[in-house]
Amino acid sequence: MRVLVIGSGGREHALIRKIKQSPKVDYIACTPGNGGISYDAECFDVGACDIDGVVALAKKISVDLVVVAPDDPLVLGMVDALNAAGFATFGPNAAAAIIEGSKVFSKNLMLKYGIPTAEYKVFDKAQDAIDYITEKNEFPTVIKADGLALGKGVLIPETLEEAVAGVREIMEDKVFGDSGNNIVVEEFLTGPEVSVLAFTDGKCVKPMVSSMDHKRALDGDKGLNTGGMGTVSPNPYYTDEVAKECMEKIFIPTIEAMNKEGRTFKGCLYFGLMITPKGAKVIEYNCRFGDPETQVVLPRLKTDIVDIFEAINNETLSDLDIEWSDEACACVIMASGGYPKSYPKGIEITGLTDGQLDGVTVYHAGTAIKDGKLVTSGGRVLGVTALGKDLQAALAKSYKAVELIKFDGEHYRKDIGKRALEAKNN
Repeated sequence: MRVLVIGSGGREHALIRKIKQSPKVDYIACTPGNGGISYDAECFDVGACDIDGVVALAKKISVDLVVVAPDDPLVLGMVDALNAAGFATFGPNAAAAIIEGSKVFSKNLMLKYGIPTAEYKVFDKAQDAIDYITEKNEFPTVIKADGLALGKGVLIPETLEEAVAGVREIMEDKVFGDSGNNIVVEEFLTGPEVSVLAFTDGKCVKPMVSSMDHKRALDGDKGLNTGGMGTVSPNPYYTDEVAKECMEKIFIPTIEAMNKEGRTFKGCLYFGLMITPKGAKVIEYNCRFGDPETQVVLPRLKTDIVDIFEAINNETLSDLDIEWSDEACACVIMASGGYPKSYPKGIEITGLTDGQLDGVTVYHAGTAIKDGKLVTSGGRVLGVTALGKDLQAALAKSYKAVELIKFDGEHYRKDIGKRALEAKNN
């Protein structure tokens, strides 16, 4: 088989490395890809949201399967266009991808079908939202831009002043563009967070192993929110009991709700969950593999991922037994100095051979090849990932490898997995 993967980050690199293990595949292409991905796939210079360009590329290099990994092209309808051109794909169509493309849609879906989530109200005028928040006077509160905002469209103000400023930034200053035409204001939930990705063919849902993300830039969960500074799998808070509750009250009801709405979801559905004192609740849905959760989930997958993609396309997922390793997995993100604000690019990375290092897997998120050298090209640069007999062993391997990789201004958290280890020990 010939496979084309769309995207340019660490998630795409993790998918490519897993697809590469399939005996069914003898050629992998990626567009636009990155420096590290270029060691594992042939990269092309077509933008991830260039639908016509991707369809033309798929025809030109005659692929058998296209894996559309990022949210933007899914919401824009890339899968629909590829299917119309006769290509087998992995990823939901635009009608289903709205579950991430619109927070208003997903919140209303959960309310309509009784899927547990935070209480909320939707606003299309800034002053109405400000009046509501002022009247409620409960902090922290949560403000979400309706549309896609590169994972940054959620604010958690601690005071009325911060909330008012946040509403104005999103709705009046348009810091997230048209994504902020509507906002959701919701109650602040407390409890441990769990990320669960699930394969689904629209009939059956098969959750993957759980993971825990670390969103804040600095140790101790301080600093600005980022796209994720590291992940571990499994998540100790996701017990068998919690998994059973989620399957019955969240996973199956979500798939059934989407079917009832005429928006059958086929692909990977991400459930961002909060384990509250009143049970598991949905914080958010994503219509694709999470980043950097994919980097710790896929290394634990033992089943051929191409078999899973084909079963989803054929709607025979219920017949497939998906196997997972009992090992733990840890990913430490090495970021550019200054991330998630402004940061330099083009800084040489040393310590790797052909983008990799013995004993770990280095997933590239923001790298490029310039004058034959591997250099930084993004905020999150590398995801240094290791499997181990337990979480402590996996983390030790990851951090040991991180110390061998160098680039000026590199920044990484020293406490990835700490909360998970503490929870396990308690």
